[in-house]
Amino acid sequence: MDLANYSYEILTFLFIIGMVAGFIDTLVGGGGLLAVPALLLSGIPPIYVLGTNKFQGSMGTGIATFLLFRKKKLNWEAIKYLILLSFIGSLVGGVIVQFIDTEFLSLAIPIVLVVIAVYFIISPKPDERVKNSKPNKIFEKYAVPSVGFYDGMFGPGAGSFFVMTGVMFKKLEIIQATILAKPLNFASNIAGFIVFYSFGHIAFMIGLIMMLGQLIGSFVGTHYLLKANPKVIRLLIVVMSILMLAKYISSL
Repeated sequence: MDLANYSYEILTFLFIIGMVAGFIDTLVGGGGLLAVPALLLSGIPPIYVLGTNKFQGSMGTGIATFLLFRKKKLNWEAIKYLILLSFIGSLVGGVIVQFIDTEFLSLAIPIVLVVIAVYFIISPKPDERVKNSKPNKIFEKYAVPSVGFYDGMFGPGAGSFFVMTGVMFKKLEIIQATILAKPLNFASNIAGFIVFYSFGHIAFMIGLIMMLGQLIGSFVGTHYLLKANPKVIRLLIVVMSILMLAKYISSL
């Protein structure tokens, strides 16, 4: 898609959203709650919105995953099976969504955003403080591929769902769950990107602008991850996603 079709203000807006989304996504997930409605507001067709979101989102989760491995916060042998399940789930979801009518997507994406925002408002706050994760078959065999499937098909909030399921099923402390969510979300983003790229449904130039913002936001977010107050970030996700959704609806 030609950047000449977009104003300087829109491109700057998308860059800033990419930066904020990368920061939030690194801390607790949910960056797609900002990126998807922002892309919709820019006038990109819904199917391209999903593909471009996967493309730009892979930068943020990729940088965060790399830095966490570098800081020795992740163990490859312990998570490689989970990464594979997330990747496969996202592949399946990504293929299925290619055959859904884009008019349906125009209706479905805002509805999904509303449901996720409400979920974060009413869901119990994860406050368990467990030092060591516990093996859990529900998390490993069902939750991870299911969230991966959701990410491949739609995406917004997938990182937060990885965090929540890590707390609920593996009994992780929320910061530990957030760390584990990064490589799983990166795997689902990459799988989604592969599918959408294969079908030609990515606005690369727009995605690159948002990726630059993601690079900055995720770099800063990773360094503040251990200091973050998850409750504040959760509130920020809800408020900003509702505001973005309201703006999207008002533009219809």
